Amino acid sequence: MSYQLSAVVADVELLREQTADLDHAVLAALRQDFALLPVTPQLVQELTGDLPDFATGEPSAEQPFRLVLSPALAALLLGWSRQGPVAYLEAEFSGGLGHQAAAVWLGGELSWGPCFDRALDRPRGEWPINAALARLGAEPGPWIDYFAELGLHLERDTAGWLAHGRRGLSADYWDELAEEWEQRQSDPDQQPLRPGPVGDWGIA
Repeated sequence: MSYQLSAVVADVELLREQTADLDHAVLAALRQDFALLPVTPQLVQELTGDLPDFATGEPSAEQPFRLVLSPALAALLLGWSRQGPVAYLEAEFSGGLGHQAAAVWLGGELSWGPCFDRALDRPRGEWPINAALARLGAEPGPWIDYFAELGLHLERDTAGWLAHGRRGLSADYWDELAEEWEQRQSDPDQQPLRPGPVGDWGIA
């Protein structure tokens, strides 16, 4: 199963304020009062006035993102970060292979990253996306890491996140569906289980 992510994540009120007048901004609700802004070519063009640029080679530590963060786009994220921490996250996986990368802006400057990882052989807390979410202020909970705790496993690609946002779904919506399904599968006298792991990001 594949997974692809290209998004800005920050406090939901911060992103609402910064994107209120944009035609191509769709906010998808996460847990803990965070929101995810899928980064599409249309959004980049609306934000910067130019079409996005993409790296030609495979992402690496030297070029961690497929999306080239142009000076105009980086300046925009820097400006947003004066209201609170803002992260840009990328991930791409297929058949268990892939990469993830992240960067965080705070107080009008790049405060962490970009950080890139293809091996993901370090503790989960050190994986780029988890490390970035921690810097946003994500809190630990019952899920296995910050990625799952905020609900970043709930959609598999940009189209899914756009639909999630346009339908006004909460991150808990999918948990409720899983619980309902498990209740239907259980005998009446059985206690329904919590949702199981989703890919590599499930409940601990």
